[in-house]
Formats: sequence, C-alpha cells, structure tokens
Amino acid sequence: RGVRLLDLRSGRIFDATAGHVVLATGGAGQAYQTTTAPPAATGDGIAMAWRAGCQIANMGFTQFHPTGLHHAQAGGFLISEAVRGEGGVLRLPNGARFMPAHDARAELAPRDIVARAIQGEMERHGLECVQLDISHQSPQFLREHFPTIQARCLALGIDITTASIPVAPAAHYTCGGIAADMAGRSNLPGLYAVGEAACTGLHGANRLASNSLLECVVTGRAAAQDILGQKRADVSRRTPAPDAIAVPASPDLARLRRDLRQLMSRDVGVLRSDASLARAAAFIGPLRAQTEARLLREGLSLELLELRNLALTADLIVRAAGARGESRGAHFNRDRPGQDAVDLRLRAPAATA
Repeated sequence: RGVRLLDLRSGRIFDATAGHVVLATGGAGQAYQTTTAPPAATGDGIAMAWRAGCQIANMGFTQFHPTGLHHAQAGGFLISEAVRGEGGVLRLPNGARFMPAHDARAELAPRDIVARAIQGEMERHGLECVQLDISHQSPQFLREHFPTIQARCLALGIDITTASIPVAPAAHYTCGGIAADMAGRSNLPGLYAVGEAACTGLHGANRLASNSLLECVVTGRAAAQDILGQKRADVSRRTPAPDAIAVPASPDLARLRRDLRQLMSRDVGVLRSDASLARAAAFIGPLRAQTEARLLREGLSLELLELRNLALTADLIVRAAGARGESRGAHFNRDRPGQDAVDLRLRAPAATA
C-alpha cells in the first residue's frame, strides 16, 4: 500500500501510498565491522519486508571479499582480484607465501576459499591482516593496469611498486534477501524487490563477480514491465503522518551499533561455529527487544531505525546460518565442514508485526 518516509532534511515523517512498491535498498553489509558496503547498507528493505510478512531466503550466505584494503582510512576500498590475476601473491609478515598450502589454485582459488585461508592464517598468527605483494611488476605496468588502486594506496602512504598491500576479508555481498522471482515479485502482491535486497536464487550460496550488476539491471527492467502491464491504477500520494516527527538520537546508539558489528565479524564472519553462532544469538535477541522497546518509548530517529533493522537482519543471518547443518559456498561452519548431499533451500517463515 505504500511506505512511511522519514525526511532527513526536515525531520518530518510522511506516508506515501502507492499501488506498487519496489524495494531497492541494497544489502546488509553494515551488519559487519569490516565491509565494502556503503554506510546506508543497513538491511532496511530486508527488515521492512520481514515485518510486512515477506519470505526471506538464504540469509546465511554473506560473501566476503578476501582482499579489502586494511587501513583505518580505507573506507571499504577493495583490492581487485585482478591484482592476484596479474601475479599478486599473499604473504605473511615474514614474507612466507601461504595460499599453495590451502588450495592447488593458490591465489586464483574462488573468493570463499581465499577468504577462509586468509582468515585462518590471521587467527593462527594473531594478525589483523596479511600482505598482498604485486611489487615484482614494473611501476609502468602497475600505473597502466591499476591506476585507481595505486593512487588510493599512495594517498594512504602505501607505494605498491615497492611495498606489499595490507589486506583482510571484508563483508561484500548479501546473497540472500527478500525471496523474489525474476520479475522482482515477492510473496506479497504489489511488493517487489530488486538488487542486493532481493534473493532471486541467481547467486545461490555464493556469487560470481559482476553477476549482481546484471541481475539488478535485468530484474529492475522486468519489475517495471510487470508493474506497467497490470491494469490496476497506481495512484500515489504523499501525506504527513499524524503527530509524527523525528527525535534526536540517544548517544548510546552508536556504541550499540559498533558492538553489534564487532560481534558479527567475530562470531558470524568468514569462519563460524556452533558456539559462535550461539553467542551471537544470545547478544542479538536482547538487542532486538531493546530496540523495539526504545522505538515505542523514545520515538523515531534515523540511528534507532537503522539499528533496529541491523539487529533484525543480523538475527536472520544467525538463524539461517545456525539452521544449516553443513558448509557451502559463503557459509562455513567449523563444526560442520562437509556438504549435505542435497542443497537445502532455507526460507524463513512469513512474519507479522
């Protein structure tokens, strides 16, 4: 029927009614401490759809890019897989190369394998990152092939022509989301999901690079065509919500958000276990209850709304990961490293409220 909107400029809240609604809100990368996702990727569309009664699928599969630039000012910057494709090698601080011991394809193994190898080496040696070395290539080659990476690293004091690049896995793509068909249709009539917020089944337990861009374009066009092909009128109007206005955020919301992200990276990250998922669930349950209570008590603020959606999305991730009795693709449980003979299609039941 529409959406309730918070105008960030005025603080006013409006109800916008519509015959069709398309959620294109991105994924939930901000549920993790280290991510390539923009600050607004707080799982809002997925959380709203769950509360509206949508089916949510495959939330246990968060793809981690193995080589996020590890620097306080990196801002989620990626060191492209092309660097490894052009001969870049991963090393420990002592210069030792480690990928050949993990996979015969070494640095050219799939993302999930490289990410797990890096995370395992970091834990084994107590490291915050490993080193990606492409310095054997000529400065001219690096300028021609990786001008953006070279410039970004140089701005942070890293000269890739002479020094290695500090890298660590970063949450990169939410493979799951709102269960939708290839026209973006959810199980609720009139509600569509497109892009990273959706789970069309295209990516499965993992994702091939750039397929998400193609999915976004194709599904977005198909959703538009489906909406335009329907006979019922899509009359939209925007009206102020009664007695609704945003309030200042409480100062502790930033801390709670930081605590949640740290927990998710530690316990629901590249390498998981039954115990770590249980710890995460024990933290997230009370946090969800707290955010719901505070929303009623304190009123709406952007910070509280995003924390509420992050907590719900994190809960969906943990529950889906815990229910899967195997390891597959982007989900790896140390206690259940093997694959089931049949790939279970987890789908959360519809919810209300």
